[in-house]
Amino acid sequence: MAKKPAATWRMTDALAAKLQSFEGKVRLRRFAEGEQLYRQDEVNRCFYFVKSGLVQVSIFRRDGTELVLENMGPNALCGEGAAFDGLPRFSSAVAVEATEALEFDTARLEGLMREDPEFALALLRLTSLKQRILALRLEHLVSNDPEERILELLSRLSRMFAVDHERGRKILTYLTHEQIASMTGTSRVTVTRTLGRLRDKGMLSVEDGYTILARDLDA
Repeated sequence: MAKKPAATWRMTDALAAKLQSFEGKVRLRRFAEGEQLYRQDEVNRCFYFVKSGLVQVSIFRRDGTELVLENMGPNALCGEGAAFDGLPRFSSAVAVEATEALEFDTARLEGLMREDPEFALALLRLTSLKQRILALRLEHLVSNDPEERILELLSRLSRMFAVDHERGRKILTYLTHEQIASMTGTSRVTVTRTLGRLRDKGMLSVEDGYTILARDLDA
């Protein structure tokens, strides 16, 4: 059976617990597979904490090319940037499977923050974390070397989703070669060839469809 694509980003359990604590105080939304949470270029004031399911966040270029930013699974936050600044959204988010999410309306945040001042600190920490990850991605995306781009993605997934393995760190999330290509600005063929070269170099291996990254690359 083919593995389903999985998440590429999540927050710490402590931060997730803080956002989860607002269930019952904010709107719970249910999205069917293929339903959009928000669209690129639209203006609205809501952002989402994913409780269950999977949400793909993408940017569409003028030529129609899609650049996948992240796959947001449980314990992930999306849409907060444009919700706060009131400007058109720079990305779209679509449920790639049935998804439940808490919907936070920035018009009501002042009251929520008065009720729980730690909520504001949690949002600041999340914003800082996402900005740091985005900066690292941009640093590697400007590289002409697909190997560097792909290794950056795998290293980040290893830090978030991997467990120890005798050959390194086993990444317990799954992406197709096409999805890796969309997230690294390359092609599926390039991804396949690059992963093959990395295996030949001993930098990674595959077990039951999951990537094992050599331990010295997990930094």
